[in-house]
Amino acid sequence: MNSASNQNLKGILFASITAFLWGFLAIALKVSLHDLDSITIVWFRFFFAFSVLFSYFLVKDRKQLNIIKRPPFILIVAALGLGLNYLGFLEGVNYTSPTNAQIIIQTAPILLGVVGFIFFKEKINLKQGIGFGIAGIGLFFFYRNQLAHFIHDADAFNKGFVWVETAAIAWVVYAALQKKLVQKHPAQTLNMVLYGIPALLYMPMADFGALLHLSLGSWLLLIFLGMNTLVAYGCIALAFKYTQAYKVSIIITLNPIITVTTMAILGYLQVSWIQAESLSFHSILGAIMVLGGAVIAVFFSRKNKPEVIPAKTSDKIN
Repeated sequence: MNSASNQNLKGILFASITAFLWGFLAIALKVSLHDLDSITIVWFRFFFAFSVLFSYFLVKDRKQLNIIKRPPFILIVAALGLGLNYLGFLEGVNYTSPTNAQIIIQTAPILLGVVGFIFFKEKINLKQGIGFGIAGIGLFFFYRNQLAHFIHDADAFNKGFVWVETAAIAWVVYAALQKKLVQKHPAQTLNMVLYGIPALLYMPMADFGALLHLSLGSWLLLIFLGMNTLVAYGCIALAFKYTQAYKVSIIITLNPIITVTTMAILGYLQVSWIQAESLSFHSILGAIMVLGGAVIAVFFSRKNKPEVIPAKTSDKIN
């Protein structure tokens, strides 16, 4: 196997790890909401990830900490976007369900494509446009049928839908600015600030008293959520370094399949710690159209000769 193939395989592996972790994320968040409020969960995830990266750089490469003294303005805006993304997605999970939130959030890559067209002057070809259209129609079908399923609590579903769409828009702000920032700064150095700013902002609203009364199982779940943030975003940064962006995006876009499958298994097992979900035929069709449209749009966004940017040594955490 040649060097290029090795690099490509590494990128696919890192992207798959991210998709795997994000596939279970919504379910873990839903369960964690039994013990803690949304702000406290989001704060802990950011604080945990920031603490690990800060400690690493403090020991291994202190010059990377200089960015904390005077972070670029767009990095601050990106951090605010990521902070809102985390809160919006968690509120969406809270008001609806893990499956609903995972399907709806897939509008984010579509919106990112639109932003690329408007602000980065990227061209949208016919096949991409068809993908956008399929995803849009699919989202309409999915929303319409799931709303009917939530007929006794339509307000909650609509709130959840708005929260997840807000999260998607916030993620696009983060991703678009991150796209510029990684050209000048190591990805993990940026991640440290991206985690630290929301952790600082959410800290006054976090319920530390509730943390003191968590059981061991709840603490382990919370630590998993913190590790999920650290490892998933670390892996996706490395995935983009080792292989083409369109390949990474396609793998990530498919992560709801893990969520839907896991929820179906949990429903079959009739576990008591999370409510079972059921999707109608039309909802499943809508979900497939959303995912399929997003994959088509991402796949046909690739350049004829994509380049793989070699990883910087300071980006990699051993």
